[in-house]
Amino acid sequence: MKLEARNPKLETGHSEPASALRVGGLVPLSTTDYPDHLSAVVFCQGCPWRCAYCHNPHLLPRRGSAEMPWTEVLAFLERRRGLLDAVVFSGGEPTLQTKLPEAMRAVKAMGFKVGLHTAGIHPQRLALVLPLVDWVGMDVKAEFHNYASLTGAPGSGERARLSMELILASSVAHEFRTTVHPDLLRGEALERLAHALASRGVRHYAVQEFRSAGCEGAELRPAVSYLTDSFRAALAPLFASLSVRRA
Repeated sequence: MKLEARNPKLETGHSEPASALRVGGLVPLSTTDYPDHLSAVVFCQGCPWRCAYCHNPHLLPRRGSAEMPWTEVLAFLERRRGLLDAVVFSGGEPTLQTKLPEAMRAVKAMGFKVGLHTAGIHPQRLALVLPLVDWVGMDVKAEFHNYASLTGAPGSGERARLSMELILASSVAHEFRTTVHPDLLRGEALERLAHALASRGVRHYAVQEFRSAGCEGAELRPAVSYLTDSFRAALAPLFASLSVRRA
């Protein structure tokens, strides 16, 4: 989801401690970021990976040019008690921030369920927050040995593999998903990835077509998708549920 810039209407006038969660944006209402729930999406600032298809590149720096105070987010959520079901922490990469557990506890205390979007960048911190999470969606970008070609980060595949195993070993409801552009992940590679994930115990999987909105990868242009009905039919028996999300 392409996030919105900070909303000045949500200003509270309260001062913000320097150690609070760094928020790069807020989507007040989403019907797609937490399955079957109405949610607000908090976009956490910062990500060390440089995936070519990222559609929120302004969230990559550790500090953003238009960050939203965490007190402002809490004030907004206070007004949405009883109207929203959940709060989803997305990014960027939420697990990079040491204040994430504290932020999750705060929204749980307000009566919201907690969702998490992660790329599995920091497995140790993921392990710390999983007990606070009600649902998690994890991006799986490629076969683990080929991760660096997409992320630009050596060792990123091993981090993602460890995070996937943590999620699978937990009791947290979850989904794994892969963004697809034929120039970055060919059909045969996605097929191998799907079989590998199924063999490791993944039961709920989604593949989503690349969207150019917000993407700064000048070399990436919308391309003919290989995610045909027949392709989906070939992979569907591997999983309890398989979704194909069009651009």
